[in-house]
Amino acid sequence: MDQFYFIYVLRSLKDGKNYAGFTKNLKIRFEQHNNGEVESTKNRRPLVLIYFEGCLNQQDATHREKYLKTYLGKMYIKNRLKQWHGESSNLI
Repeated sequence: MDQFYFIYVLRSLKDGKNYAGFTKNLKIRFEQHNNGEVESTKNRRPLVLIYFEGCLNQQDATHREKYLKTYLGKMYIKNRLKQWHGESSNLI
């Protein structure tokens, strides 16, 4: 096991919507999002990390990312974070 691949969900504090992605380095990728270096989120800043999980390989991570972008995946995140009320979640 060399390294994990992380699937993550960010919430835009600007529009309240979520963004799902995957990366090998969660800390650097989160910084890239908040620095405006990622095209899909640069106009949605600031962003907070609200969820992440690890996978052992890239194929599993991409499948999980695609799932989290579906209706059922969005419902999973909503149910998973029932107790979260939007407190600052900049954990990294």
